[in-house]
Amino acid sequence: MKIRKRDSTAILKSLSAGVVPNRGLQYIIIGREKEMKQIELDLDEVSNGNSLIKFFIGDFGTGKSFMQAYIKQVGLKENFVVAQADFSPDRRLYGNDGQALALYNELMKNLSTKSAPEGNALTNILDQWIFNIQEQVVEARGYEKIDLENKDFNRDVETKIEHIVSNMDELTGGYDFARVLNIYYRSFIEKNQDQKRAVLRWIRGEYTTKTDAKNDLGIREIINDDNYYGYLKVIAKFVNQIGYSGLVINLDEAVNLYKITHSLARNKNYEMILTIYNDIFQGDVENLYITFSGTPEFLEDERRGIYSYRALQRRLRPGFQDAEFQDLKEPVIKLKPISANETLALLMNLRDIHAAHYKYNPIVSDEEIKNYLNKYYEMPGAEKYVIIGDIIKGFISRLNILYENPNIDRAKLFGEINMETSQETSMTNQTTDLNNRFKKESY
Repeated sequence: MKIRKRDSTAILKSLSAGVVPNRGLQYIIIGREKEMKQIELDLDEVSNGNSLIKFFIGDFGTGKSFMQAYIKQVGLKENFVVAQADFSPDRRLYGNDGQALALYNELMKNLSTKSAPEGNALTNILDQWIFNIQEQVVEARGYEKIDLENKDFNRDVETKIEHIVSNMDELTGGYDFARVLNIYYRSFIEKNQDQKRAVLRWIRGEYTTKTDAKNDLGIREIINDDNYYGYLKVIAKFVNQIGYSGLVINLDEAVNLYKITHSLARNKNYEMILTIYNDIFQGDVENLYITFSGTPEFLEDERRGIYSYRALQRRLRPGFQDAEFQDLKEPVIKLKPISANETLALLMNLRDIHAAHYKYNPIVSDEEIKNYLNKYYEMPGAEKYVIIGDIIKGFISRLNILYENPNIDRAKLFGEINMETSQETSMTNQTTDLNNRFKKESY
């Protein structure tokens, strides 16, 4: 297998720790081809000015976080700005004790771009934007170069900035956001690092009092629990205007909204989801792709889940219900566990990735992998209840042990293989055509 060292390192390190890798997902996403294709279509639609909301629903271990990680990977490749955050007791869509602002803070901390995929990309976004505007002014106005000592040049740049940010005045919060962008440019050319940091603090929602913001920036408003969503819409509009495809927001662990014990607080969070949903489908926000991932209880429990909020239940119930087929263009995508056949293909990929990473020829046979999987899939109901993450973690650990101890009794790692009865095992019955198919397909 040809794979970059950075990708193989991320895959093996992350999966061994039980978390989703931040790169190289194309090598390990198996059995989600239809969902992946829909995500690509969604992002293309958002880049053309539309907005969409998606709910990835599935039991623990069905790949919800993997799908959001894939959205991030594709989004960065397609020049989106991507933000992500997990819900927790301290981070919610609605809260009057700083919980909503904490969610916004986390999104800003994890803001990523193609050039800054690990997060904290706000400074990069603003500095690159200013540099692009300066180059545009040089070309349009006939200057020889970017000259920060030239007052006429700086005035022309400020005029260009004012023209861009003036389009945001129509949005709630857009006026103040435009003002801090102008302040950022002045601090940029004056090399005033303190004021640059103050602007970044303001955009990240780190000011706790209006007095401090007014003293530092002359701005009377701050981002808080009540208005943060309006500023997310402003940011979506801004990043699109400066050349990005749009803004992607991935919100994971939505089960934490379901776990809110106080019914009024829980309903306020669901009301916020309804607000976002209506904004998106009524065309009140552009170039925004927002996703939620949660368990079936989070969606369908009519006592505490989203379905307990009747307006959302009506909007999110599928238009066509079938055990085999679902409309992936609807807001809700239900994820089923990948099959035994697909799990086998995944472990084969991991075997080859491990070998490529450590530069040796693969030494674990297909039969050994099947034998290892039999322990999980021979039990009744295993296809539904098996946790893929546990299988993967155990398999990588076995590969590591075998690599470090090549003379080990392999039966200790993969179990005894009875060649006479192996054709009768549950795994083999499900994978009769896998070897031929795997040679033809690239996962």
